[in-house]
Amino acid sequence: MGLSIGIVGLPNVGKSTLFNALTKNKVEAQNYPFCTIDPNIGIVSVPDKRLELLAKTVNTQKIVPAIVEFVDIAGIVKGANKGEGLGNKFLSHIRECDAIVEVVRDFDNDNIIHVEGKVNPVSDIETIKTELILADLETITKIVDRLEKEAKKESKKKAELEISLKLKEILDKGMPARELELTDDEQSMIKSYNLLTAKPHFYVINIDEDHILDNAKKLNMDNAIKISAKIESELSDLSQEDADEYLKEIGQKESGLNMLIKKSYDILSLQTFFTAGEKEAKAWTIKKGAKAPEAAGTIHTDFEKGFIKAEVINWKEFVSLQGWVNAREQGKVRLEGKDYIVQDGDVMLFKFNL
Repeated sequence: MGLSIGIVGLPNVGKSTLFNALTKNKVEAQNYPFCTIDPNIGIVSVPDKRLELLAKTVNTQKIVPAIVEFVDIAGIVKGANKGEGLGNKFLSHIRECDAIVEVVRDFDNDNIIHVEGKVNPVSDIETIKTELILADLETITKIVDRLEKEAKKESKKKAELEISLKLKEILDKGMPARELELTDDEQSMIKSYNLLTAKPHFYVINIDEDHILDNAKKLNMDNAIKISAKIESELSDLSQEDADEYLKEIGQKESGLNMLIKKSYDILSLQTFFTAGEKEAKAWTIKKGAKAPEAAGTIHTDFEKGFIKAEVINWKEFVSLQGWVNAREQGKVRLEGKDYIVQDGDVMLFKFNL
């Protein structure tokens, strides 16, 4: 499965600078509102040292990492839902994303204007929250109007209408749609709505480089990671070796890209399994709790339909035993069936009928 993350925030909070650094693309990042009009889309390889070790073990011809798509849209301002700034146009670009990361400015710089005239991260968070809720309220109101008519003719629409009315009620109260507890069936029922506030949501607090490790002086909140977009921009211009050295010098354990991807995987309950052979070593993204046939289906839908068994071994054992041959000879490769729950770091080889 592909992972898509939408990046939102007010103008001039560092969204596009962060996007440039994460994707190493050079899109516009100037000091005025609405510099980013059309969405910028960047595909990023997920850093994973396990894959590199697996590739060396099997002496593969090709390494294929998992990928994340980042979608950077124009800054949101108060009244966006009513057409202020660029209105709802840019919000439509992130409705298909799996999760939303909100970049919040918590740095002072007199040379970079703030659209509200002063830096106030708490107020900024509330502005974005309100605009996303209002955009969803507009969407769900139209859906309710449609379902009320359809439910008179089709009784099966009544359940969907009931869920939609609950969503409208919670949005009316100024709460995001994800606050409404829904069953798996109900989640499937409303999936096509693509409500912005129903998506997993977390924050990137963009701080200045002098406070990257100073938690006491800057905004602290749950469900957030702290990144200096300026530092990430500098890292993006360095070789991997120099970037690692720079991170050590400033006392930062890992890059902002790594932190952001880890947070994305965590909030979406995702994990990685691997396939490894002479032709290709590849990382695959899958939901935690997924069973072996579903993992096979991420490679090809026919693999899931014709699934028989899967050979499975943890990546560490695979590397230490130098590949499939030794691992099988020493009895470390397990043969798992349809009920096997895939674990993060599994190396898998599927057997199937077509």
